[in-house]
Amino acid sequence: MTDELNLYKGIPEDSTKHRTLEHGVREYTRRDKNGVLVHTNTAESFFALLKRGHYGIFHQLSKKHLHRYCNEFGFRWNHRRASDGERMVAAIKGAEGKRLMYG
Repeated sequence: MTDELNLYKGIPEDSTKHRTLEHGVREYTRRDKNGVLVHTNTAESFFALLKRGHYGIFHQLSKKHLHRYCNEFGFRWNHRRASDGERMVAAIKGAEGKRLMYG
């Protein structure tokens, strides 16, 4: 789900399930031909979470480690409905067999 930004124009709607809204003409939600609700609220909510982390916790994100910040907030987003205990177990399972590398 995207807005009408030219960057997304090359993505065919039918082959990838990509849907576009025209925010420029005040279209913010609609149903597609299959009855699926089309909106960008979920993506905007994720980016709001990432920005709050930037402003509230990390203050400065280095380009070198940006992918790590994005992965952390992706994990938080994907487990937002889990309890603290469930989230902790998922984090521990995700770290299993991995070595923390500095550099």
